[in-house]
Amino acid sequence: MIATAMDLLVVAGTTALIYLFLTVTMRLLSRRQLGQLTVIDLVVVLVLGSSVETAMIHGDTSLPAGLVSAATLLALNRLLTLVFLRSERFSHIVNGGPVLLVHRGDPVEDHLRRAGMTTEDLCAALRGRGYDGTKGVGEAVLETDGTVTVLPATPGGGAP
Repeated sequence: MIATAMDLLVVAGTTALIYLFLTVTMRLLSRRQLGQLTVIDLVVVLVLGSSVETAMIHGDTSLPAGLVSAATLLALNRLLTLVFLRSERFSHIVNGGPVLLVHRGDPVEDHLRRAGMTTEDLCAALRGRGYDGTKGVGEAVLETDGTVTVLPATPGGGAP
């Protein structure tokens, strides 16, 4: 099957819509970095790729359709990156802001739940920063890139 220009435009449009949908949905549902993906997270990402592939190219397995789909994904990714760099407000809307996970040594349960983290996830992140639990932690913050920043407690026992 030889793809016409209109077929390729449809592939580009469908790819763009799927990319935007997945980007927003994945961003709303998770703040994990690639290195922090659990097995389940990785399976979801792989299955998502497989499940949307045919829809993106409309069943057209020709080389031009694949190249148009790939080029669309790369161009949209670059465009979105540039928009984030230029618009702090848009970046905040999509990426959110930092989330306070520990305040004065106490986990902030509502914030943990909102971030999709368990107490075990928090403890693992704190151990990675050299802390054995929340003792000695003034504040721990989940950053927008998925990393956890830890500020030590001050000598009086509070946050800095």
